[in-house]
Formats: sequence, structure tokens, C-alpha cells
Amino acid sequence: MVWFLPDFAEFWKKHDDINTLHGTYQYLKSTGQLHDLTTEKLNNTPNAEVDLIFFNRVPKVGSQTMMELLKMLGKRNGFHPVRDKPGNTETIMLADDFEQNLVEEILEAKRPGTYSKHVAYIDFEDLDYPEPIYINLVRNPVERIISWFYYIRAPWYIAERKKMFPNLYQLPSAQWLKKDFSECVLKGDPECTFLANERKGLGDHRRQMLFFCGQDSETCMPFDNYEAMQRAKHHVETKYAVVGSWEDTNVTLTVLENYIPRYFSGAAHEYYKAENRLHKTNRNSFRPPVTDEARRVLSRNLTHEIEFYHFCKQRLYKQYIAVYLDHNAKSAQPLDIF
Repeated sequence: MVWFLPDFAEFWKKHDDINTLHGTYQYLKSTGQLHDLTTEKLNNTPNAEVDLIFFNRVPKVGSQTMMELLKMLGKRNGFHPVRDKPGNTETIMLADDFEQNLVEEILEAKRPGTYSKHVAYIDFEDLDYPEPIYINLVRNPVERIISWFYYIRAPWYIAERKKMFPNLYQLPSAQWLKKDFSECVLKGDPECTFLANERKGLGDHRRQMLFFCGQDSETCMPFDNYEAMQRAKHHVETKYAVVGSWEDTNVTLTVLENYIPRYFSGAAHEYYKAENRLHKTNRNSFRPPVTDEARRVLSRNLTHEIEFYHFCKQRLYKQYIAVYLDHNAKSAQPLDIF
């Protein structure tokens, strides 16, 4: 049993809030659900039909950190980490023939192995292919959108894109580069307008739910849509082995090590190695502060995105609590952290 304690600064913050680890534990305890909570019931890993992880990574959730971790764990645990070839644009929604070609490419990867790509959820079973082990990460939707806004304006990002795609990447204007996010939101700039059920904005990655909802554009493309949220929740619950979050690093590492040990054994050791500096991966030091008012306006337009995010976090917490309960049931020295 692999066990890491949560970050206690976060753990005790608003500890009665159901959207925290402690709040989730107290809710499960008060409703009599703790005795039914087991790692076996919450583990979708055994449902996989091939020894392969598919990481259909959401942008701006720390997916680069996860891919670096997979590289290190590949050497440690003897598997082959693979990612798609970088392109000038990301194709998130796929035409039927491209979807089938991608599935075949994923399944042709060396096994045991992992395949990482920015793409909306693909239902392998629906396409009559064997299912992989699905994993992903989520992040607070407000923070994700702010992060993307400044990420694409960072000097190092622009230099990197121009170097990789000299004939395709067009340098942005100085006016666009100097745009302030708070002002952009509060003045109703089209770039910072987020309206329910709109279909625009695929390229700015505003839709976190899309990566869990899937390739059905009719249901999944409308922004902050209830039906899209419900389908995304269903896929998380029934298909994904782990949906973690670097906002809860130790919780995520514990769940990964215990629910997918073949791949993630030693994950915390590799993550916290000083020389690896994984917590610094892809971090943007050029991001200025955003006003509380702009955050409030943005939050009001992300109702279902925020609900879905909390759903994923609560599931992660339940998986962690189940590890805790299993540990205490088997240990001569039970832990008491709740």
C-alpha cells in the first residue's frame, strides 16, 4: 500500500466544504457511505483490455508535467511513453476517418506504454476496439482560462512556435500581446466573452468538459452546456482510471500509485527528486495578477464547467479516502488524518 499525506495547508482550508478532501470525508461519514468505499469499487483500471495508458490531455492543467513524469517512470518501470507529433494547431475534434486512424495509431504503440495527445475523449469500445487505461488531469476552470490567455502571449512560447513552424506561425501584433485579461473580461472583448451554448472558441481551449464528453459535436461542443457536463461526468465515472489534479499533488500521486501501480509505482519519488524540478515544468512567470471582479464575472459564465471540475475533484478525493480506509483495515498502525 503506497501512501502520501495531503498538503495540510490545503487540507484544512475550509475543511467543512464538500469540495475539499476533508469536507468530502466528513460528508461521506455523515451520510453513512464510508463503509461502502473501497479501492476495488472505484478502480476502472481492471476494465482495460490492453496494457496501454491513453492520456488525452487537457491543455493548461499541467499535462506537460505529467508527460515528463511518464518519461521518468517509463525508465523506472519498463514501459514506453509516446506522444503525438507536435503540430501548428491541435485537432481536438476528429472526423470519423481521422478518429479511427488515431485509435489504430494508439493501439499500434509499443506495450506496455502510454500515448499522450490533446484530443477530446475517444470511445474505443463504441468503435469496436479494445479499451486502454484512461487518465487525465483537471484544473480550476477560471485558472485554466487565465493561464491560456497569458501562455500564448509569453515571449518564450512565441519564440518556440516561430522556431518550430517558421512558415506557418504568424507573429501577433503588439496590441494583442499587451492585452490585459481583467480589462478584456470587464470590457466584453470578444476574446474574453464566454457565453453558454456557444460553439465558438474551440481554439482557445475554454472547454475542459469537452475532453471528457467526447467526439459528438452536437452534444459536446456547446459551451458550458448541461448535457455536455452530464456525459463528461458519466465518462469520468465509468471509463477513467484516474482524473487527478496538480492542485492536490500528493492526493493525485497517491491515487495514481495505488490504482495504476504497473505504471505509477515510484511516482512520488520521481516527482519530488530535486533535479527533476517537475513542479516548474511549463510555468509562466509572465502572468500578471487578475482582479477579483474579473474572476467573479468569469465564474458566473462557467457554472457547469465549475460543477464538473468539482465532480472530478470529489471523485479523486473518494479514491484517496478509499486508499486510506484500505490502509487502516490492513495496518497494525492505522493512520488518523481525518
